[in-house]
Amino acid sequence: MLKDFDLLGKKVKDKVTGLEGIVTSISYDLYGCIQCLITPSVDEKGSLPERWWYDSKRLVVLDHTPVMEVPNFDKEPPGGQELPLP
Repeated sequence: MLKDFDLLGKKVKDKVTGLEGIVTSISYDLYGCIQCLITPSVDEKGSLPERWWYDSKRLVVLDHTPVMEVPNFDKEPPGGQELPLP
């Protein structure tokens, strides 16, 4: 499961559709499905194409270097703010 987390920020290609883009979010659901949100590059007009969720097993990594530093979710809260406890 954690190997899928390593896809965050990397350029990937979907084996079925051929869509290429950056993994910008990962979803782990209760039923065991792990999906990645793929954000493609802007088109020639500067518009951002639609983003799609794909099963992580369908993805091939094209570049193993993340496009930006991935947050360390174990050591720092999202956005740098402390989260309130219930």
